[in-house]
Amino acid sequence: MPDVRVKPGSDLTGFYPLRIRHQRGQDGCPIHRQRTRAGVPARHRHFHRFRSGASLGAHHTVLIPFHPGFGDSGDSDAIDTVEDHVLQYMDLFDRLGLENFDLAGFSLGGWLAAEFAIRQPQRLRRLVLVAPPASWSTPRPRRVLFDIAPQDLPAYLAHDPLAAIALLSASARSVLRSAAGTRGHGVAKLIRNHPQGNPKLAHWLHRITIPTLVLWGAHDRLRPTAQAQAWMAGLPDGHLQLVPATGHLVFEETPDAGRHVTDFLAG
Repeated sequence: MPDVRVKPGSDLTGFYPLRIRHQRGQDGCPIHRQRTRAGVPARHRHFHRFRSGASLGAHHTVLIPFHPGFGDSGDSDAIDTVEDHVLQYMDLFDRLGLENFDLAGFSLGGWLAAEFAIRQPQRLRRLVLVAPPASWSTPRPRRVLFDIAPQDLPAYLAHDPLAAIALLSASARSVLRSAAGTRGHGVAKLIRNHPQGNPKLAHWLHRITIPTLVLWGAHDRLRPTAQAQAWMAGLPDGHLQLVPATGHLVFEETPDAGRHVTDFLAG
């Protein structure tokens, strides 16, 4: 994997607060910690404690931005569609001087990553899509996150809900309980027109010619594995990996699934 570095002195004026973790991994790759009030916060509080994230950060320079309206990031009236988010990330990556880098996204983030890869595939080396929506799949998806009662969410998000909840922090459990409430405002606004994903995306997947890992929980009730197969059918260089005894929250329920990502990125 190339040693991707953030362009020194990047001017992030106009973005949301950015935080970049700094650490030197076991293979010597520099990972930097930086905080500024000009960009997108780069670390999600509910997922960074899990072993899979730590193992990835030990070997790679990792930037994890909050989308506008998510996590610690402020909302924006100018950024309220998937296209707006993709354009924002184009600007952000331009400011950071990122080229020939790996891009990964989970669920909604995977959808955004694919939309970016379709538009600027020449900037990417490898792509990782973890359980993103595929509205064109057969049979068609039936459940939307906000249609599920909060008490039923764990069964949709994990193969073993009790075990998964035990792994989650108290703050993460709060997110599960309130996913259909105010904290879900950012998601609700973003997917209001296409709650199951972009139905036209399948027509453009041929543009993603780089190696792409499609990582999926084998027992995902929210996004059944038929959706994984729908992605694979359109990707020229797709690599499918199903994680046994795992639901939608792949890394939370099975932290060891992170090795599929590190192995793929090492190729």
